[in-house]
Amino acid sequence: MKGWSIQLDDALWAHRTACETLIGMSPYRIVFGKPCRLLVELEHQAYRDVKKLNMSMNEAGKKRRLDIQEPEEIRNDAYKNEAIYKKKMKAFQDKMISRKVFTIGQKVVLYHSRFKLISGKLRSRWVGPFVATNVFDHGAIELKSEQTGKIFKVNGH
Repeated sequence: MKGWSIQLDDALWAHRTACETLIGMSPYRIVFGKPCRLLVELEHQAYRDVKKLNMSMNEAGKKRRLDIQEPEEIRNDAYKNEAIYKKKMKAFQDKMISRKVFTIGQKVVLYHSRFKLISGKLRSRWVGPFVATNVFDHGAIELKSEQTGKIFKVNGH
């Protein structure tokens, strides 16, 4: 697409005004303290605002104090929503973890998570076999390599 720079403003506007699941509101609302209004909505909102502004000075002062405190309350709500969302996601991901039970003498293979893909795309990430020599209560396992005889501990999860 050649004219991507022309559509960049529209894409940024869409991102900034879309409600994010993590914080429960749009980035626009966090920065400016109010939800984004389109031009069509502004015409009707202006009429409502004119009716609201016909109030006494005391009421205007109270409204101003509330308006000053509103952005801080919005940020606090965003932090709370983020914490709730993270707890839900952690509970969901923890529920998906399957616990494995290992016994001494059992043969296992180890998933090599730091495997470099450049040295061979089609090589397996599983290494081994290893023999479980000791199983600890907290989930760690002591493994012994069948080829080299080297003993090391790994996380059993």
